[in-house]
Amino acid sequence: MVAVAEAPYPVTLELLAAPEIARWRPLVHWLLSIPYYVVLYVLQIALSVVTLVAWFVILFTGNVPKGMFAFMVSVLRFQWRYSSYFLFLREPYPPFELTGPAVDPATDAPTRFSVEYPDHLSRLLIFVKWLLALPHYIALLFLVVGAAIASLIGFFAVLITGRWPEGLREFIVGVHRWAYRVQAYVFLLTDAYPPFQLD
Repeated sequence: MVAVAEAPYPVTLELLAAPEIARWRPLVHWLLSIPYYVVLYVLQIALSVVTLVAWFVILFTGNVPKGMFAFMVSVLRFQWRYSSYFLFLREPYPPFELTGPAVDPATDAPTRFSVEYPDHLSRLLIFVKWLLALPHYIALLFLVVGAAIASLIGFFAVLITGRWPEGLREFIVGVHRWAYRVQAYVFLLTDAYPPFQLD
């Protein structure tokens, strides 16, 4: 049985950065984000291992230990910081820190990502979450193409005007929000089925 989430959804993702970006930033953010990507790559390998262990823990206990949960959420938050910087949606360089399950305004500014710790996780859903997420992956395939086009337009808009077009930026953040909700569902952080929406 698929658990349908009641509002608000237990996974939140936000960007609280100003739309004004220095015009030179789109030219160098990809280069400056390489060290962050290397760390993220290692963290994603660790996340895969921890998710596999969490699968067995949920199978036997019906929940994921808080320490494992905090690490998994922290890696996804680290990933959101990287993505927001790489796509020059924000100016400040993100810190190389793994924070706990709660958002730390000092560390996570201007990005926000959080997942509510579940009271219980279904032992049966762990077998089929990847399958139930397939419709989302199909929808996201088209949305990611749209977000890539929006990023290209945003690249030239920031170069010329020094400002992100608000609608384009909101669309890109919305696609990330949708994708991260699906990731949290597939990575066993929540049983609430992700909504088919950007907000």
